Amino acid sequence: MRYNRLLINLLGFVLLTAIGCKQHVPQVTDNNNLALGNPSNASKSLLNADNYLIDHKYYIESYNRNKAEPNSVSWHLCSKDVGTTDRLNNFRPDETLPDGWYEVDNTSYKRSGFDKGHNCPSGDRTSTTDANSATFLMDNIIPQAPNNNQHTWEHLENYCRNKVKRGNEVYIIMGVYGSGGTGRNGFATSIDKGRVNVPAHIWKVVVVIPEGDDDLNRIDENTLVIAIDTPNDNSISKNWMNYACTVKNIEDSTGYNLLSALPQPIQEVLENKKFTGSN
Repeated sequence: MRYNRLLINLLGFVLLTAIGCKQHVPQVTDNNNLALGNPSNASKSLLNADNYLIDHKYYIESYNRNKAEPNSVSWHLCSKDVGTTDRLNNFRPDETLPDGWYEVDNTSYKRSGFDKGHNCPSGDRTSTTDANSATFLMDNIIPQAPNNNQHTWEHLENYCRNKVKRGNEVYIIMGVYGSGGTGRNGFATSIDKGRVNVPAHIWKVVVVIPEGDDDLNRIDENTLVIAIDTPNDNSISKNWMNYACTVKNIEDSTGYNLLSALPQPIQEVLENKKFTGSN
């Protein structure tokens, strides 16, 4: 009897301890590239070829077979992602695409007048050679006007990495919509003999929180959110803040549901905030 009582008491202690510690266990969504939600409900179904979910470990994307480019790419950025690995520049086709799908390669952009513009940037994945190499898969790339890529977006990417250096972590979603952009050689709706769409607009949503655990529970109405929507045009301003908008503006333009993993009241507040440059 004494043994049974001891066993019962021990089991009770273990149960109470587990309950008491539950709030300290990090969420399984922490640092997950899709923690904020799946904006277009992309899936692995071949019947969903223009909204096809691809997990490249270091970022997750919705890929569009018809346009031969991503609709959107999502990733998480923290101090562990930024290291000393050199930029590899090994642009190459994604040979894991389903059989029969066109594989964009390093020559597809040749003499097009558009840069091979990263969605998830090389600079956000410098912890290892594998991480950096993953960003050079051509299904992470879009035809981007050179000044848009090399100045406007580069400045925003540096801004995000500086936030990380100051003790924050960042969730980022980047995407495109429309057809027709102006590169170094003028206006075009497609490149690579019509096989790769030239997007008309390029957008990004950035959510910044202090580094820590239980990320979704720490996002509230006061969280810093940045949304920008830029034309894919070589005459674009170098100052990305000139293109600040709201998350709701991007949703209206794309039909996507951004930040869908957040509680609805918080989601509504954040989606209607416009970055003013004061944060």
